[in-house]
Amino acid sequence: MTKYNITFNPTGTTVEVDPANFPQTGEGKPGSLLDIAEANGIDIPHACGGEGACGTCHVIVAGADTNNLSECDDDELDMIDQVPGATLSSRLACLAVVKGDVTVTIPNWNRNLVSE
Repeated sequence: MTKYNITFNPTGTTVEVDPANFPQTGEGKPGSLLDIAEANGIDIPHACGGEGACGTCHVIVAGADTNNLSECDDDELDMIDQVPGATLSSRLACLAVVKGDVTVTIPNWNRNLVSE
């Protein structure tokens, strides 16, 4: 597999990812947006420890970039329905496994919403 880039907004931080060496932080699914962000020092709130049970790791994916993520299952869709500011491009960072270039935005209201 080829390397790809993930850009995290609003900071505009871009990280290069080699899928052969997915970070293994133990936060979210291996290769998920949360896993990669945490391995690169980018904070995405996640009160449930990356289990997809709380919605605090909600991010918004730029347009067609949703095609470069794993499919969204019914449980994730149900959780997204409960988060404020959800859009058709919303995903949970802990469950969205990256397959190519992606730009995501961590919503302003979500940053530092939860303190562990």
